[in-house]
Amino acid sequence: MYCSNDDTDDCTKSDSIVRIGQPSIKLKGWEELLYRYGVDVAIWAQEHSYERLWPIYNKQVFNGSYNEPYTNPKAPVHITTGSAGCHESHDRFKKKVSEWSAFRSLDYGYTRMKVYNQTHLYMEQVSDDKDGAIIDRVMLIKDSHGSYSEKPNPVTPMGDPLKKIWKNWQRVKAMAKDTQ
Repeated sequence: MYCSNDDTDDCTKSDSIVRIGQPSIKLKGWEELLYRYGVDVAIWAQEHSYERLWPIYNKQVFNGSYNEPYTNPKAPVHITTGSAGCHESHDRFKKKVSEWSAFRSLDYGYTRMKVYNQTHLYMEQVSDDKDGAIIDRVMLIKDSHGSYSEKPNPVTPMGDPLKKIWKNWQRVKAMAKDTQ
């Protein structure tokens, strides 16, 4: 959907079919669905590299705040982790770093994820080229879940978090039914 690799894959294009779909044949893109249904993290592959993005929607960065971009972000976080060790070599990056790219690496490696609870998700990128060193890490903190277009005012009480989780689960089920 998004990547800053120096090739002609769909994720490098501003009119990415994966991102926006193909309206002429009523094919929906993924980005609107991820945003509407409040997806916290989208994990991608197929690029032989690692790249973590700032929270992004419609090519605009929606950080939670300047100092804590992954605390209550206003859009999904995208991570491309396709550097596990393919035989085709790496996919090089463009020289100019895109404004939505937070970290990128060509090291062979893998991503580890730990879900602490319903509000905290930790991810780290481990480099095989650097003998298992952790080269990137991020803690995503979300006080509430649900559609980014229906976020509650942060100064109002959040209400019962279990009701919000149940409501979000109902949305995911409806989305799955819509795609069948």
